[in-house]
Amino acid sequence: MVDASECPPTYGVPHGLVIGLIAGGDDAMFKAVEFAEDSTDEGWKDLEKHFVSEKDVVVGIAASGTTPYVIGALRECRRRGIITGSITCNPHAPVSKEADFPIEVVVGPEFVTGSTRMKSGTAQKLVLNMISTSVMIQLGRVEDNKMVNMQLSNEKLVDRGVRMLMERIGEADYDTAKALLLKHGSVKTAVDAVKK
Repeated sequence: MVDASECPPTYGVPHGLVIGLIAGGDDAMFKAVEFAEDSTDEGWKDLEKHFVSEKDVVVGIAASGTTPYVIGALRECRRRGIITGSITCNPHAPVSKEADFPIEVVVGPEFVTGSTRMKSGTAQKLVLNMISTSVMIQLGRVEDNKMVNMQLSNEKLVDRGVRMLMERIGEADYDTAKALLLKHGSVKTAVDAVKK
């Protein structure tokens, strides 16, 4: 959910391009919805609300690799010709068998047995960051390791964009670069405008 929510401001992609779902719905982010993950049907029903199709890629995340919500969703996606991946922290997990591209990050036992929010959750977040970053690079949303399409949603990001723009076009002072950035809305479009 966190990785998906960061894609629009970081890469300037539309909301809804990368979607995070959790068993039990958005409320489960703040208060666990017990037994929601035990349904093999609810995962697909949640995906249907977003009109998932064969144009999408669905990545199921289950630290244990046994979560029915995730397994059921991946199984239905594959039945419908939708590309699937999975991220789990157990080798040879059932969720891996339901994914076209399974990723198994074996981190070993948790410090508190069964508390997968520790090592497993952290490892899965790192894998998701690698996937989303790679996709955004392939989509041209990053240039020379810079977030040239980021949303200018706060002063820190405007300042970062101004400095990137100054570096890329070379001869502009801070105020000129800021005016260009705010006029064009992103570093990439401002640089393109200056080049033209």
